[in-house]
Amino acid sequence: MADITQRKKQQDKPKVYYDTYGREFNLPDFSIKEIYEAIPAHCFERSTIRSLSYVVRDLFLVACAGYAATYIHTLPSLPLRVAAWLTYAVVQGCFGTGLWILAHECGHSAFSPSKKVNDTVGFVLHSALLVPYFSWKFSHARHHQMTGHLQKDMVFVPRTRNSKIEAKGAKPEDYPFMELMEETPIATAWALFLQQVGGWPAYLFKNVTGQPYPEHSTAAINHFWPFSPLFKSEQRVEIALSDLGLAFTSLCLYLAYNKFGLAAVILYYVLPYLIVNNNLVMITFLQHTDPALPHYREGEWNYARGASATIDREFGFVGRHLFHGIIETHVCHHLIARIPFYNADEATVHIKKVMGDHYQRDDTNFFVSLFRAMRTCQFVADEGDVVFYQNAHGLGHNADGHLNRVK
Repeated sequence: MADITQRKKQQDKPKVYYDTYGREFNLPDFSIKEIYEAIPAHCFERSTIRSLSYVVRDLFLVACAGYAATYIHTLPSLPLRVAAWLTYAVVQGCFGTGLWILAHECGHSAFSPSKKVNDTVGFVLHSALLVPYFSWKFSHARHHQMTGHLQKDMVFVPRTRNSKIEAKGAKPEDYPFMELMEETPIATAWALFLQQVGGWPAYLFKNVTGQPYPEHSTAAINHFWPFSPLFKSEQRVEIALSDLGLAFTSLCLYLAYNKFGLAAVILYYVLPYLIVNNNLVMITFLQHTDPALPHYREGEWNYARGASATIDREFGFVGRHLFHGIIETHVCHHLIARIPFYNADEATVHIKKVMGDHYQRDDTNFFVSLFRAMRTCQFVADEGDVVFYQNAHGLGHNADGHLNRVK
């Protein structure tokens, strides 16, 4: 009888895991119901008028920046004009990112109580930014449903070490030197450049960082093909509608090219568009990639655990005002995506009381965090129901709590 009691105590004892730095991690045991009950009812209220006021504000900022850019050609020297165009691209790109985030709110029905308003505003804004609104909305919803699940999440899915190496056509036991080279500062900077410039198009066109679909042709796995395995059959009409939105924006850009020339299209639209893409990848990468964040396999995953495997950061005035707090309140957003961004700060205060130590926040400089995450978060263990990032320098722990060893 004593043996049975002892075994039961061992089974009931919480499992302890270790994050990338070797800190103890106990599995979250709170429920989504507890999260809902902790948040005041008014935080769930969505105001169409208030949300639209932010759209008007951001469009006004875009118009002001565009108007100011029409005077850049009057600057007296080439270096001044180059500096002015680069400044315009960054500033306009930040304004465009704000509009992107408002369309993102629409995709979650957090913009308005009306589905028609959500989808109309979201479709127009995202199409103008060359984003397939409905396609992204559907895959992004699946991402929210399965966040942190290694086999079912839709984006920023970590590779295991073996799969990462085998994708390069090598054997794991033959690859440690190349792995070590990949984690040098120069290689990290190059990888960051490729991710920031090409990450968003690569995800839309090739499902990069998403789940593999070995039974489908790689050409069919994208956000534009209505028969892509990313979508359900009943969503195909809306996928085609997303494509029409992109076609219309492309037509407008072509007409602008005919009227104003290629240089004008590149300077006024393409450069800020690249900044929007950079901001989007940077923000989302750091929301889901950090040494403190776990990933789960089927045995230990549940919605609350997956949704809490995200992190809040700080991006100052730009983050809170131009980016509508999406960086500072992402944990709340993943737990309950329907809460509008302007209520997320208050909701976060109450969420933290339920989450306790499982609420993750890091106020490290955003760009320092970006470099650190790219260098340290290389892969996860091939085994274990709860895993954290590792790298080839021995950083990270396996399921048994021992440091990983790459020989």
